[in-house]
Amino acid sequence: MSRSMKMPSRHKRPTTPNKPLRIFHGRMYFALQALAGAAWWLGVITLPTLREATLGSLDPLLVSAIDIPLFVIGSALAALNLRWAVWVAASWTTLVAVCMVIYATVTTEAGLGAVLMVAAAVGSVIAGALMLLGRIPSDRLIVGPFSFHSSRTRVRSQLLVRTSIQLVVFWGVFLVILPAIINSFEQRWNLSVKFPILVLVAGFAILALASVLGVWSARAIANFGSGTPLPAAMANHLVVRGPYAFVRNPMAIAGIVQGAAIGLFIGSWMVIAYAVAGSLLWNWLIRPHEEADLRERFGTEFDDYAARVSCWIPRFSSSDSDDWAAEAETSADETSADEVSASNGNEQDSTNRKE
Repeated sequence: MSRSMKMPSRHKRPTTPNKPLRIFHGRMYFALQALAGAAWWLGVITLPTLREATLGSLDPLLVSAIDIPLFVIGSALAALNLRWAVWVAASWTTLVAVCMVIYATVTTEAGLGAVLMVAAAVGSVIAGALMLLGRIPSDRLIVGPFSFHSSRTRVRSQLLVRTSIQLVVFWGVFLVILPAIINSFEQRWNLSVKFPILVLVAGFAILALASVLGVWSARAIANFGSGTPLPAAMANHLVVRGPYAFVRNPMAIAGIVQGAAIGLFIGSWMVIAYAVAGSLLWNWLIRPHEEADLRERFGTEFDDYAARVSCWIPRFSSSDSDDWAAEAETSADETSADEVSASNGNEQDSTNRKE
């Protein structure tokens, strides 16, 4: 039986832990960053290899005179919950990250330092938001084509065409263009690592399998949910069939595995790190909003589904397969009926206009 939408889609901020706990998490991050920064500077002084890999030809004494007060001490003071220190540490870390990326790209030196500072900048911004705002304002990312709305059309042929276009665009951006840029930085910064040929072959095989899962998931949304994978044209019905009968986020899993497989296939550890980091950020920043929207639109129906089906780990059972097979024919009939109804409606509108 097809799941019908219960109410119009509206974005609602998901429930998050209390503010003091989030501030505590931010303080803990800055405390760890201060310790890591102090350990790194100790390593720079004592280990020439580390100094060359992270600073290149930069004068460590000159850099330390600025970085230790603003990065190490600034992070320590931020951990003590001093708001001005949060601004200082986060701003300085972001500035250094940008400068290190430019320096490493121009000189081909200190590539590892650029990577570490980019990671520190992302962490500092997130921790700073937790401390200053009490939350991460991820709701600001849910705008434009990424805002949650149900698809206006339910005609399957149109949905399949739109879904195909979306897959081409998103795969082209996130699985071709961005990995190519990241890999070019890796090569330029002399951070590339040679992968065995078997790893490259395995990467291609995993990419193919993950792509099949992605296409299957996208078609399930169009066929059974009367929608597309794009948040701005989401499913009108709760999709619990196809791969969604076994796991709640098959498209996200497919995308993560595809990204990691691309990294394996082209021999880029930075692309693999990009896929892992992207999966963590999506899980922490976007998924709560998506599930809040589903819960608002489908109510207990989604709660029951979430209780049965895991978010990330597939659960296979013969009953799920049997239910999906039995319901697939029903959904196909219903979707065909939607197409016929839409066609008849268009013909009626045309007749009325002529009259």
